[in-house]
Amino acid sequence: MPEAEARAADFALMKEAVREAGAIAMRFYQTDHKQWSKAHDNTPVTEADIEVNELLHARLAVARPDYGWLSEETEDDSSRLTQPRVWVVDPIDGTRAFAKGRPHFVISVALVENGRPVLAVLFNPATDEFFEAEAGKGARLNGRPIRVSDCSRIEGCRMIAFAPMFKHPSWPEPWPGMDISDRNSVAYRIALVASGQADATLALNGKSDWDLAAADLILHEAGGRMTTHDGTPFFYNRASTRHPSLLAAGPALYDALFEKVGRLELPPRRS
Repeated sequence: MPEAEARAADFALMKEAVREAGAIAMRFYQTDHKQWSKAHDNTPVTEADIEVNELLHARLAVARPDYGWLSEETEDDSSRLTQPRVWVVDPIDGTRAFAKGRPHFVISVALVENGRPVLAVLFNPATDEFFEAEAGKGARLNGRPIRVSDCSRIEGCRMIAFAPMFKHPSWPEPWPGMDISDRNSVAYRIALVASGQADATLALNGKSDWDLAAADLILHEAGGRMTTHDGTPFFYNRASTRHPSLLAAGPALYDALFEKVGRLELPPRRS
């Protein structure tokens, strides 16, 4: 099959699978479903995370047995490192919000090829927001093209982040006033920046491949920039799936934020 046809088939498969996954998530949303904490890091997980993961694995990994698989809810298998194409999945990004019945979560799927996402879907079934992107072909929300905002100033910008971070006494200079909100889902934060509903997002704590890969492509295809806080670009499907930080915005605001945070030295990250 020619490459373009194969890519189109992969994209159609992804979108159909994620729609099905959204229907499963909504069966559990705002119900009395099972929840527990993971033993290794005490982060929350619900029975919805597990069922969505199983559905996506059945639809994607089984259909493409020569592709690798990396998911937050599947034990990592190093065989993915030998595959040029890998599904990178977060069944429910924003589990805390989902568990509390808040609509700030997404199902996140990317197809990563040689370290970078080439196809991406983020779906928030609670708000019916379906974000998608293909490398070189732009990003869309519910079928319509999206673009980052043209905001260029930190003061007054719409920032999605953990508000107390900006009040930390170690900042050498105070931050200007911003319209700060938060979303539990990192991928959803980035998608809101990509669609111009927010201007920027910043996080100075570790994130994982599955938090970032799909949102990364959607933001870039919407004209935005996204790196670690010190300007390091993201590459995925490496031995370590962790990244130390996140800075995402439209080009002009990215530059302004980078001037403020780019020289920060963070504690060494865990692998």
